[in-house]
Formats: sequence, structure tokens, C-alpha cells
Amino acid sequence: MVALTSPDFKRRSVRAIQDPNIQRALKNAGPGFQARRLKAKEGLPEFEQLRDIARDIKNHTIANLDHYLETFANNVEANGGQVHWCRTAEDARAAVLEICRKAGARTVTKGKSMISEELGINDHLERHGITPVETDLGEYILQIRDEPPSHIIAPAFHLNREDWEESFRKTHTDLPPDRVFHERRDILTEARTRLRERFLAADVGITGANFLIAETGSSVIVTNEGNGDLTQTLPRVHIALASIEKVVPTLEDCTSLLRVLARSATGQDFSVYTTFSSGVRRAADLDGPEEYHVILVDNGRSNMVGSEFQDMLRCIRCAACMNHCPVYNVAGGHAYGWVYPGPMGSVLTPSLVGVDKAGHLPNASTFCGRCESVCPVKIPLPNLMRHWREREFERHLTSSTIRSGLGVWAWFARRPGLYRTATRLGIGLLSLLGRGRGRFTSLPLAKGWTGGRDLPAPEPGGTFMARYARAQRNGAAR
Repeated sequence: MVALTSPDFKRRSVRAIQDPNIQRALKNAGPGFQARRLKAKEGLPEFEQLRDIARDIKNHTIANLDHYLETFANNVEANGGQVHWCRTAEDARAAVLEICRKAGARTVTKGKSMISEELGINDHLERHGITPVETDLGEYILQIRDEPPSHIIAPAFHLNREDWEESFRKTHTDLPPDRVFHERRDILTEARTRLRERFLAADVGITGANFLIAETGSSVIVTNEGNGDLTQTLPRVHIALASIEKVVPTLEDCTSLLRVLARSATGQDFSVYTTFSSGVRRAADLDGPEEYHVILVDNGRSNMVGSEFQDMLRCIRCAACMNHCPVYNVAGGHAYGWVYPGPMGSVLTPSLVGVDKAGHLPNASTFCGRCESVCPVKIPLPNLMRHWREREFERHLTSSTIRSGLGVWAWFARRPGLYRTATRLGIGLLSLLGRGRGRFTSLPLAKGWTGGRDLPAPEPGGTFMARYARAQRNGAAR
């Protein structure tokens, strides 16, 4: 398994917040995702009903995961393909390398695949003399910049247009250095020209899979660039990398999930390309691979089945949660330190690498609930993050300051009368000290808050509980 690049979310997020280029990129990209999803949702009256259907499909599949995986594998083999069962990341890397070596591969093209990032496929191939070439436009720019993705569907989310132009000029040195990129299409055209020769030279193509259909033994990918199709049809060998929870029972189930996937991700009714692969090239086919391999990766996911984190296996990688997350949209994806950022990463990463290495991520949340409200399969992300916080506390992984503070609060909370008295005195004192100013820019014991934002002074009128009690009495009196 690829190691976390850093467990220090706070340090990375502070650096991102202070970086004007990252902030400009986040500001330009984030609102567009949100607006397009809302428009797509409003254009489909049955959208909420589809979310329920999608949730139920995934729940049923996970409850019968062994059956559907076996059915899928049998149908892949019936179509002339091969299935490789890989419990660990090491197993998966070894399987990919063996297939490439048998094919005599020197160049491998790759469609965007987050599971390949999780497994560290690129580094593994390079160490063994095989050149991987990312063909997704966002992944391509990151490969030449030697950077990891910052978003699961828009890998270069953190870059601005001038970053692309600068990187292309540095890398494509055989082209005129003074060439002008008049519009984004010029960047795309240059990338397409470079990648076309790589597509034709590749011996093996590796893609991810959005879904695996048990009924037909098919792998399904969705793209907006067409690179996925070229990656899996031009080379002699196609490898589909997929984690075990990507399986769905039937073609009809897959289409139901596709109806919420693109709308939740990019605001499209459907992605431009939705491609189904079902085995090797047949005699009458004009194109397609001579070998079709599906690598099924567990890498810790079976441990989630039956646990309080099982709901996370419903995730269809649409990125709606991070697109709407206020924390992600100021900190960016690299602050999370690994492959999966945002709310989904705050649950999935501790599940895969351990809460001891990623316990900081479930704390990177305001618990506003927007992630759950937009999730197309209704994953209760805030509750799952709470479970991880509980695990972190139980294992004494939180700082002594936090544990001491919670201990003091718990002591008061077990004594309701004393708790009300203390909060009443505290609110009264803060209200008095903040009179005329309206807020605190510095406050003892609250520097973690006031170091980045002001703390509003409470208005006169007592605690929330006192105000609520008065409102209830007034309501009863009326």
C-alpha cells in the first residue's frame, strides 16, 4: 500500500490556505460543480427516488458480495477474460507486473484510475523498466509535474491555466517556446498530439472501472475525453483494475447508478463516453484486446463488511461530497495526504491505512452535513466520521490537551445543575467582555479558533438552553 505523504493535515491545510494560486483555483472550480449538480437535480424530478434506489442496490450487493463477485468472475471467464483475486496491494502490483512482462510491454497507457493511485502502480512499473503514460488530461499534467491528484474526478483541480502552459513549455521542448495558447482548446490539442503516438505504441492498457456487472461479466468506465476507449481497445492487452465493492448485480442496476453518477459528479445527464468491456476481441470485432484481465482488489475492504463503516462501500466515486465540502474547498485535496480527499477520504482512508495513521482526517470536518445531503447513495458520512473520532479517542491517539478538555467537559456534563451554572456564568462574562466590540480577535484557551478567525461575542440573554426554555414557555402560554 502506498504510504501517506503526510499525516499532518493542519500543516498542509494552512499552507494551502496561504497559497494564493491554490485558493484562486479552488474558487474558480468549486462553485461550478455545485451549480451544475443542482441544475441536473432540478431537471430530473425522480432524482431523490433514484438516490434511494441507488442506495438499496449497493446495500443489497454488499450484503451478498461473495455471490456477485463469483458470478462476475465466472462470466468474465466465459467471455474469454481472466480474473486475478488480490487480497493486498502487493498482490495487485505483482499481478499487473506479471501481465505486463508476459506481454513484453515497454509502454503502458493508463486511463484515470484512483485504485491505481492507491496501489502505486506507476512507481512499481517504472522500477521494473516499464513506462506508464497517463492519458487522462488532468492526470497527464500531474505526471509531467510529478504531483499526485488533488481530486478524484478532476485530478488537477488545484492548478490554474498558467500552470498548464508553464508545464507544457518545460516538457514539450521540441515545440516553439514562444507559442501562444489562445484558449484551453490549444492546451488540449497539444496534449492530444503528444498522447496519440503513445496510444499507438502501447503494449498494455490499464483502466479503472466505475462498475463491474455480475450478470454480464462487463467492466464499465465513464470518461469525458475518450481516452479510456483508446486505452482499452488499441493495445493487445487490457487490464481493468477494480476494488471489490464496484460490482453490481445486473445491467439494469448499473444504468440506475449511472443516472445518478454523472449528475452528482459533473452535472451531466451522462458522461460523454460510457464504455462497457466484456472480454477479448471476437472474430467479427473491428478492434479490442487479445487479452482481457480483471484485477479484483480487496486491500482492506472486506474488513469493512459487517462493521460500522460498511456504508462507505456504497461510494461510487462521484466526488459530490468534496465538491460541496467547506473544508475541502479551502484546504484542497493535497492537505488530506493520500489518494482520497474530502469527506469520503476522511472515512475511507482510516479504513484502509489505519486510524493511527489517518486519525486526523475525521477531525477535518465542520459536520455541516452537506456531504451526506448530496451523496447519490446516501452515505451517512458525518456519522462515520464520528465513529472514527470515537476510535481515535478510545485508542488514546488524540492529544493530551484535547483529552483533558473533553474530560473537564464530561465532568460538568454529568452534573447538569453545575453545568448550567457554569455555562451561564461563562456566557455572561463573555457577553460583558465583548460589549461594544461584538467579537474577540484573541481569547485565552481559544487561540486555536481566534488564530484564524474572530469569535463572535454572545449576545445578552443567557445560554442556548435558557433561551430555548423561555421560548417553550412563551409558546405554551400563547
